[in-house]
Amino acid sequence: MLSFAVPSMGLLSALRTVRCYLSPFPTSKSWLSTKASLLGDKNILLMGAPGAGKTTVGRIVAHRLGLPVVDVDDDVLETTWKMPVAAKLAAVGGERFLEEEGQALCNFSVSGCVVSLTGSNPLHAAAMQHVKESGLVIYLDVDSEDIIQRLARMKVNRIVGQEAETSIRDILRYRKQFYEKWLDVRVLCGKGDTVEEVAEKVLKAMERYQNHAAETYVSTRSDSVALSKQTTYFSDVVVEGLATDGGLYVPKNGFPNIGAREWLRLADMSYPERALVLLEKCIHPLDISALDLRTMIFKAYGSNFSSEAVAPVKHLIHNQYVQELFHGPTASFKDLALQLMPQLFAYCLPQMCNYLILVATSGDTGSAVLNGFSSLRGTDIHRTGVLVFFPEEGVSEIQKLQMTSYGEGNARAISVLSDFDFCQRTIKRMFGECGLTGHLAVEYSTVLSTANSINWARLLPQVVYHSSAYLDLSRDGVIKFGEPIDVCIPSGNFGNAMSAVYAKQMGIPIRKVICASNHNRIITDFITTGEYDLRGRPLMLSHSPAIDILKSSNLERFIYHVSNGDSRLVKELFTRLDRQQHFQVPEPLLGRMQQDVTAGWCSEDDCLAAIQSVHTQTGYLMDTHTAVAKVVADRLQDGLCPVVLCSTAHYGKFAPAVFEALQIQNIPEDPLEQLKELGSTASRPEIHRDMMKCLEKSGRRGHTVCQAEYSVLVEEVESMIHDSFLKVM
Repeated sequence: MLSFAVPSMGLLSALRTVRCYLSPFPTSKSWLSTKASLLGDKNILLMGAPGAGKTTVGRIVAHRLGLPVVDVDDDVLETTWKMPVAAKLAAVGGERFLEEEGQALCNFSVSGCVVSLTGSNPLHAAAMQHVKESGLVIYLDVDSEDIIQRLARMKVNRIVGQEAETSIRDILRYRKQFYEKWLDVRVLCGKGDTVEEVAEKVLKAMERYQNHAAETYVSTRSDSVALSKQTTYFSDVVVEGLATDGGLYVPKNGFPNIGAREWLRLADMSYPERALVLLEKCIHPLDISALDLRTMIFKAYGSNFSSEAVAPVKHLIHNQYVQELFHGPTASFKDLALQLMPQLFAYCLPQMCNYLILVATSGDTGSAVLNGFSSLRGTDIHRTGVLVFFPEEGVSEIQKLQMTSYGEGNARAISVLSDFDFCQRTIKRMFGECGLTGHLAVEYSTVLSTANSINWARLLPQVVYHSSAYLDLSRDGVIKFGEPIDVCIPSGNFGNAMSAVYAKQMGIPIRKVICASNHNRIITDFITTGEYDLRGRPLMLSHSPAIDILKSSNLERFIYHVSNGDSRLVKELFTRLDRQQHFQVPEPLLGRMQQDVTAGWCSEDDCLAAIQSVHTQTGYLMDTHTAVAKVVADRLQDGLCPVVLCSTAHYGKFAPAVFEALQIQNIPEDPLEQLKELGSTASRPEIHRDMMKCLEKSGRRGHTVCQAEYSVLVEEVESMIHDSFLKVM
């Protein structure tokens, strides 16, 4: 049994210390220099399809590291059988071959070597479990066409398990599931990569795996002293949500950059496969293992989405394309993050306390959070409660019905007689008050967290769909990879736009991120002038309530990004905003901001006119937020490249405004009937079935409405904790 002393510290800091003690690999930055500093007596196990180059790559890697090399075909199987592998296969047949191959591998034992497995080893569970315990399994994920060409050059026309009527391409596709099951680290090989390039990627992948400390997170407001005292991993930021100094977490070393040949591999993949590869590159396997991450992603983006493509891109008109981000269970783009984020949270959750997720919503986040967390019933999530605050008069009727349909168990939504900014400001204040958080921890063993886009685990999955939109256009021949696109995003809290900026950092050729505001236009004014001014500025309700926001939290991440990580500047600006309701960025910084992002705004009349015009011309029915993006793209985009409009919600969520845009009279009072009538009006997209089911099931039910006072919301928090955790103790 392992035992060690943990110095006196806070709960989460102690957990971080435990993780550092348990890390199985040394932290020396010069680990590649000597055999002793590598993996000790652990093996490096190269796994992949036949023709993936495992043998040659293994020799190169072994030579570079000064380690012995073992080829399972030559050094284990042929030695054991006293005959060539091909002769054995011909003698016993495929099924018997796999069993005898597995038995030979189970009897094999070696340490401190580079081992090249056979392409069929992963099909034998007992054998793979045996060898996996001896080291690190690195999957050479090579393009199928490259493999088929190599096998042809090697004059191999049949591999183990391949029946006469089955093509090599089909058997490679079938085997992929077994490789995915056993890998520790994926090496994504670009189309046409040489074995030397693959070997270099293997070495870099090993370095990344060993150097967990290089993938830590910092607050946008951290000073150098704080950085030296604290190491924060992905699993920490998922649970903590907001940094203790009031800043937002970001990766200390930014995003990984992906080369064009690797992006081309992703173009032929499904959305869940793309998400898996991209998030593996952003989440260290010691935080979440590759197999567990795969399980979460394929659950997140499965049958709960009404489109198999998850986030399909469709041509709208001229050079404009629309990415439909509303096919999830609650009919908004928030589902793309919030079907995954609760699973990440549950996985990273410490064992010794309860967690209350606090959420402020301008409409869509609330139902998406409630749906995402409610799907985790039966897991450790019974120690987690979800409390959503939304403005009573600032969401659509259907959004309200979606949220208030969750009234049982550990999840509920409460409206506030104020706006979104008050709700968000109040939650941030709760996080920052040590007296409150300490009281909740001591009295109720409960820690606060958040599922708003201030939580890194909420923002990160959104990078995937911006990348996926570009890959779809490349796959479908609209552009060649490397040619630019623009992305136009209805913007409120700036999380969606920030995730597009990060996709660009990873290597997606986004020329401009165009932020589209409604008449509240705070982001447009800021991007245009560099001045963020909330003084005397009232929030005005609109037909696009999800972007009725004046204090855009993720602008803090954007300023940190364009200022090259100047946390002192970020802290100064946002402290000034809290105290004086105003700040101005320096002129050089404004210039850098405008290199990445441009912005415009749309009036209420122009929003409705765009819905009517597009429907008349194309039969396509946009929601009000997509219409805001359409108007701004028409004004700002020069037509020199395609522009993708982020369609952030299904039109049915804002039925009264859409009826008004289409000039339809005698609107049904019942929201369910409104959806049915709109569905019969629009030729595309189709009516949203999950939203219909939600309304059919929920009906109209009462909900708690509270005054816009900090103390009142704190009382609701304590009441929620009591009902969720204390009653079941």
